[in-house]
Amino acid sequence: MASNLVFYTNPMSRGRIIRWMLEETGADYETVVLDYASTMKQEPYLSINPMGKVPAIVHNGHVVTECAAICAYLADAFPEAGLAPPTTERADYYRWLFFAAGPVEQAVTNKSMGVAPTEQQQRMAGYGNYDLTVDTLERAVSAHPYIAGDGFTAADVYVGSQIGWGTQFGTLPKRDVFTDYLGRIMSRDACKRANDKDNALMPAPEPA
Repeated sequence: MASNLVFYTNPMSRGRIIRWMLEETGADYETVVLDYASTMKQEPYLSINPMGKVPAIVHNGHVVTECAAICAYLADAFPEAGLAPPTTERADYYRWLFFAAGPVEQAVTNKSMGVAPTEQQQRMAGYGNYDLTVDTLERAVSAHPYIAGDGFTAADVYVGSQIGWGTQFGTLPKRDVFTDYLGRIMSRDACKRANDKDNALMPAPEPA
């Protein structure tokens, strides 16, 4: 019997964010691993995501792409997991989830490509400049134990993944605030399970 929740991914991709989110929900799901050079760029996957990018999910016949959107969707689809605040308390939840998906993603990508907007261009760039974005992220992370307050939410999965990758690969600075925050969220059992599952899918190293 086919699962009503299918997860399309590659273990060397942003799909690791959604694997963590899925493990947090406790939901049953089917995993479809795609290859960058072939199955990700051809049918039937292009009918799910014409961008030819992962991750994506199909839940009860509905497609959701984009990591922040998938995190928010899964939190609402599986409310028993408690991964979204009450609707009256979602200001910080939405604010920082989409700050990480927008300004942080743009600032980090541009910096890694050697793009630094001039003072005039900073008026057009949604993130302004890299240093401003990183400082704002640091203040957000240091305001509460978790990004949206006193409890862990889906926003921590996304924001934490961005910070984790950024500090690991040098696209974000290793500030004490970031290190402390990662220590709180990445020790969670769901995060460990997700990493174990994705690591098991990694290609074997080439023989020396």
